[in-house]
Amino acid sequence: MFQSIIDFLMDYGAWGMFIHAFADAVIFPIPAFFLQVSLSLLDPSNALWLATVGYIACLLGTPFGYLIGKVLGHSVLYKLLKKSWIDSATQLFQKNGETAILIGSFTPIPFKVFTILSGCMNFPLWRLMAYAAIGRAVKFYAVGLLFYMYGRAAEGMVKDVSLYIFIGAVPIVIIYLLLKRRHAKKKSQLSRDEAI
Repeated sequence: MFQSIIDFLMDYGAWGMFIHAFADAVIFPIPAFFLQVSLSLLDPSNALWLATVGYIACLLGTPFGYLIGKVLGHSVLYKLLKKSWIDSATQLFQKNGETAILIGSFTPIPFKVFTILSGCMNFPLWRLMAYAAIGRAVKFYAVGLLFYMYGRAAEGMVKDVSLYIFIGAVPIVIIYLLLKRRHAKKKSQLSRDEAI
């Protein structure tokens, strides 16, 4: 069924890419990556345009996925889990939500998981948008650049590149978060010292 939807969207080219990437951020279970690769194979010279269309659509869909999590997420979560578990998960996501969003942006996991979870966990929308903008840009444009530069030969590289992006991105994200945490600790220590 999902393959027939992707085939249908392929017939509409960039508009199909827009719809798929938007839906990927909201509700559709198949990542837009698969349609992007298929369309880029058809016309590699159009690959950067497809990356741009997918990127913009994903960012436009992100607040809608967030809203679904915000409105419906808690009612579903509280029926399935204990309140204490949800409260703990909310605190963890608020402390480490950047990591989840950035790493999730590079993986083949549908992006809606992270948009909806952000809404459920009351993660600030502006921060979701900021981290989604970084992570999704890398994901869409890495694929687009490969096809633009190497043409149809990029098909075999795309899977490896996605893995390399993920492997390379995780340490960078961890280093960034460690530096951010260290800076926050120094700042709070200076505030305490000034108060004394």
